[in-house]
Amino acid sequence: MQISTTVPATLPTAPGKWPLAGHIPLLLRDPLAFFRSLPAHGDLVRIQVGPARAVVVCDPELTWQVLSHDRLFDKGGLFIERAREVFGDGLGTCPHALHRRQRRLVQPAFHPGRLPGYARTMTDLIDETTDSWRDGQELDVLAEMTAITSATTAATMFSEALPPTIRRRALDDLTTVLSGIVEQMLLPPPLGKLPTPRLRRYRRARARLRGTLQEAIATRRADHTDRADHGDLLSALLSARDGELDRHGLSDSEILDQAVSFFFVGTDTTASTLAWAFHLLAEHPHLRERLQAEVDEALAGRPVTHADLPRLEFTRRIITETLRLWPAGWMFTRMVSTDTHLGDHVVPAGTTIVYSAYLLHHHPGLYDDPERFDPDRWLPDRAGTIARHAYIPFGGGARKCIGDTFAIAEATLALAAIAARWQLQPVLDQQVRPAVAAVIRPKGLRMRAVARSSSRTEGCAV
Repeated sequence: MQISTTVPATLPTAPGKWPLAGHIPLLLRDPLAFFRSLPAHGDLVRIQVGPARAVVVCDPELTWQVLSHDRLFDKGGLFIERAREVFGDGLGTCPHALHRRQRRLVQPAFHPGRLPGYARTMTDLIDETTDSWRDGQELDVLAEMTAITSATTAATMFSEALPPTIRRRALDDLTTVLSGIVEQMLLPPPLGKLPTPRLRRYRRARARLRGTLQEAIATRRADHTDRADHGDLLSALLSARDGELDRHGLSDSEILDQAVSFFFVGTDTTASTLAWAFHLLAEHPHLRERLQAEVDEALAGRPVTHADLPRLEFTRRIITETLRLWPAGWMFTRMVSTDTHLGDHVVPAGTTIVYSAYLLHHHPGLYDDPERFDPDRWLPDRAGTIARHAYIPFGGGARKCIGDTFAIAEATLALAAIAARWQLQPVLDQQVRPAVAAVIRPKGLRMRAVARSSSRTEGCAV
């Protein structure tokens, strides 16, 4: 593992550093509180993770400088190095030298013309999952949302190439891997090589997840329909060509890296966003009532479709605000490729840069009452007062998440489809806490599913 020990000496250091361990104890105890504390110490703050040192960017304009100059601030650093063990050189983790070609080849998979078809698959599977709920049933909300998003991701990406039993195994492995990435990142290199039971489970799950998705790709190749359009993302990846001279497109190893990346993004991040949204709505019943009223009016009792998205404005604002409070990809690293300036400071090549959507989204200097759940802060007149580049749930620049439109559409459709039929009410005496790994998940979130009295055919609320 490459360890960055070079950081500008003129920068302030975050308080609470331990000898040798640096800020690892604070990051293990409460990483979100640690990141929230950093803006008070400057726009750029030094941190230490064991022997490794990094610079955390606490200012939206400087963060945008990092995001928009992706050759200079290349993908690298502690988090990306751990993520590459899982995702390889997928679109979200590959270095700048590989990115532009990959982006061109993957882009057709997210063409707007494909979204209505993806949406039909999504809503069918959402209904299939929620049809199994019983009135008054207590739900593990994150598990239910994950069941929905894993099914929709498997169907829209792999269609029949990833059947339910194989999908569940891949999902179990994905959960194990994502829980271990941050732990791996914080472990000093010698400890990261020890054959402990947790590390063995992590490595076994990582290898099996990649093997499972590799088999799905090989299955599609073997049936001699790899150039046919099955209406899924895998078809788009297999048939992608970079101009007339590119006869081969993406290699199987490149497709595997993309498949693992999209399986993670489509499953875990969207499930966490939906689970947080239902938790926040339960804490704000008046907003839940507004959601139900909008859904009832827009759908009039029929199933939601892609064409309904423009009428689901408040539903979308709920997703937008949920992603502000609980951004799925909450922290990433970059590596400085050439000596440069960041703000007023000279930053040498080899410096690890850390940026955090969570940090910016909770910055009291950037948002009015940042800890309050307020979907209406995204009404056009109010959103215009928010600092430029202060909202980055999908990153920014040329490396912005290619599936951002897909993810927002899926989350909005799922929220509307569930709210049309069910009200998820909080279970008393539970304490919901953020579990921080590669994604921030709501830990311990159980809710009661109460069937709404409105009829899907009559479209009226009683």
